Amino acid sequence: MAGVVLETLSWRKLITLGVFLLILQIVFFVIGAVIAPAPTHVISMTATKCLDRNAYRDKNKWFPPRGKYACESLQSLDPNDRKIQEEGITAEQVVFSFWLPWPRDGHQLKMHRYFQFLLAVLQLDIEHDPQVPIVDKAKLQMDIRLAAGNEQDNGNWTLLASSVEDRNIECDLKKKMDKGDIYDCDLLQLFELGNVYYHYYLVNIRLPTFPLKGINMEIGKIVDMHMHGIHQNGGFSFVWFSMKTAMFPMVLGILIWFWRRITQMCRPANLLERTLFALGIVMTILNCPIEWFTLAFDIPFMLLLNDIRQGVFYAMLLSFWIIFTGEHIMDQTERNRLSLYWKHLTAVVFGCICMFVFEMCERGIQLKNPFFSVWTTTTGTNLALAFIILAGIAACCYFLFLCYMVVCVFKTISAKRMTLPSMSSLRRRFYMGLIYRFKFLMLVTLFCSAMTVIFFIISLLSEGQWKWGDEDLNVQYTSGFFTGVYGMWNVYIFGLLSMYAPSHKTVVEVDADENSQEESVQLTQLPSSSLPSETSALQAFVSKTAQD
Repeated sequence: MAGVVLETLSWRKLITLGVFLLILQIVFFVIGAVIAPAPTHVISMTATKCLDRNAYRDKNKWFPPRGKYACESLQSLDPNDRKIQEEGITAEQVVFSFWLPWPRDGHQLKMHRYFQFLLAVLQLDIEHDPQVPIVDKAKLQMDIRLAAGNEQDNGNWTLLASSVEDRNIECDLKKKMDKGDIYDCDLLQLFELGNVYYHYYLVNIRLPTFPLKGINMEIGKIVDMHMHGIHQNGGFSFVWFSMKTAMFPMVLGILIWFWRRITQMCRPANLLERTLFALGIVMTILNCPIEWFTLAFDIPFMLLLNDIRQGVFYAMLLSFWIIFTGEHIMDQTERNRLSLYWKHLTAVVFGCICMFVFEMCERGIQLKNPFFSVWTTTTGTNLALAFIILAGIAACCYFLFLCYMVVCVFKTISAKRMTLPSMSSLRRRFYMGLIYRFKFLMLVTLFCSAMTVIFFIISLLSEGQWKWGDEDLNVQYTSGFFTGVYGMWNVYIFGLLSMYAPSHKTVVEVDADENSQEESVQLTQLPSSSLPSETSALQAFVSKTAQD
């Protein structure tokens, strides 16, 4: 019976393959830690307070803070300001304007399509004034308009979205304040774009007041606004795209080779082989560098599409680990049936479906209204935080359960290992080599699962820190960790496809004694009913006690 490459490959070739994969893993980490910049960058800017003398009469008019068509700006919003008193300026005539990106050293910078996404949050400067009260969780209503333009548009702006949005202002009102002090308030979610196609982005915000309806009343004395724009670093994007471009043909090639080995066998593919092949397909889809198209085309759904690909990969990887360890427990239960794992896989699929629904409720709706966010209400924020916490707990529980399954595998092998002393020295050394190789592979699997769980949790926290209004949380992961984990997935799957492909060798020959006589170690033949599931010599050994 043919084994797998992991069992029949010579130690020299196996070590060579291992060293190659280790070097590849180190290269991934070094690329992120040394070459690539930080994954994201934050642009912070202060609003320009523009004066709209017509107050809503021309709704199509834009108020850029600078340039040829710069608006008429106000230096202060203090009611006692001379200009405001003389001209009778009202809140409806004030437009808070932001132009992304902010100029540097007197030069107007441009956004680049490598930035991939743009998340904007708002920070309010609310001054304490006993005559202008602020209540806890005051409702702020904003009339927001978002436009985009390119360098060659000559000051013409294209409307991307407009909406009237409500946000809850949450400030620390218990702290003792003097007149003129600024309240400590949480950040407010503003908008999120799934791609950065234009050079410039213009945001105009109005705070209309309607006393009879109670709109924008008791929100305190807003004296200024600041916006923080978060986008992916262009240099990191280039490194990321290049890595995916390099790994795509590499994993695709080994996947085709693996399946050709399967089809050459005189038996159908077993459950482990089918699952590994499916994992290779999902990894290839994740590696496909479709992000290059964003440099030429406006693809607003690219961020959502990448999240869906990532979620499918998580689901397949977690399912594979369950089946991979389960197929090697090799207890009295008949394996090689997907139905045996329905409880474990149902839990994984259910969790991934919940992630998909959450993703569609956030970024799916943002395709139509970029100002929408589940974090804008107290209920939505609590649900989102509960989702993040439960997802982190579920990931930790999954890892602990996987550790339990690996321990069961090791116990099974250790119990069968008691039969080795009754064998000849050649057969004993043969099976001992298989056990050492397999145990090392299982430890690598545990390490990969641990890093995946850590990466998943940190990604959730890092993405949510700006949305739940805690900019001081400062959850970050370096580019080296990001590229290292991504490289680890590719190296791990590449190694599994290489080592778990059916071997063309059916007999392993070793030296019998010092006189270089050879003895053929024939793998134990099992009944034909279990043959399709037994491609591994180790499985055959553990499933049935070897007889010398």
